[in-house]
Amino acid sequence: MALLLGIAIPGTAIAQNPIVMHRDPGCGCCEQWVRQVETGFKREVRTVDDPRRGALKARIGVPASLASCHTAIVDGMAFEGHVPIADMKRVLAARPKGIKGLAVAGMPLGSPGMEVPGMPAQRYNVVAFGPSGQRVFARH
Repeated sequence: MALLLGIAIPGTAIAQNPIVMHRDPGCGCCEQWVRQVETGFKREVRTVDDPRRGALKARIGVPASLASCHTAIVDGMAFEGHVPIADMKRVLAARPKGIKGLAVAGMPLGSPGMEVPGMPAQRYNVVAFGPSGQRVFARH
């Protein structure tokens, strides 16, 4: 029933759900990522300093191998680490079966929120995860 409602409700109605980002307390790069998400989604992000994010990640199914410094929940999907906004929007629009979220493991330079002037961007993968396992969703 909820799945049918999700399909029947226009995207603008779904977009009103709050975005909540749980981070390691005091992490500065998370704030830079949040600013980009707020601009890209035109929605405010509520930041929660969460020293026990491990329990949250386990509950929502984020694989330990994909860990980073923050975990965001956007419209029912999980986003671990410095996932680009375009990739977030693409997976939210498609809602592929078997995918609970996307992750960028670690904190690669040049990923959203990890830009450092004068430093070259590192190559990184955005990994989709969920009951269907893990697969590369995008390469940057």
